[in-house]
Amino acid sequence: MTKTIGFFSFSIFILLFLNGCNSTNTNVDIFEFKDSYVGDNSAVGTIISQLPNGEDLKDFELKTKEEPYGMILNYEEIEAEEIEKKYRETAIYNATFIFTLVQNAEWVRFNFEHQDYQLSRENVQSWYGEELRAYSSEDELRKLTEEYLADADKVNDLLK
Repeated sequence: MTKTIGFFSFSIFILLFLNGCNSTNTNVDIFEFKDSYVGDNSAVGTIISQLPNGEDLKDFELKTKEEPYGMILNYEEIEAEEIEKKYRETAIYNATFIFTLVQNAEWVRFNFEHQDYQLSRENVQSWYGEELRAYSSEDELRKLTEEYLADADKVNDLLK
């Protein structure tokens, strides 16, 4: 009886250990962080890390001492064939999600290796022609963003 209990306990331990070693998807539903604030370092950090090129984010600064509140995202060198296009797409896509999820973010500055962009909530929402905070699904917002990013003239209008 003692051997059976010992064997059973050992088997459970091995199963739990192997389950813990199992690779899982580290992506989270970033819409769980909707209505976060610029001052919430943990929520903003999680949001940013889940966005495109989040793995290339060197560090970020949250600017909360005076309004309008914003953030500065500093990226390491990003590997891409069309690097300027990649920077532009990353800035617009990530700003769109930040303005949707972080309710008091009014501006975001993106510092890339060879290019900087600063986008405001007002300009981005005007560009889309709709209130970004109305979105409640990552898929819906992704579709909107990708549709606008596909139009080079629209991208140029926003980033001029």
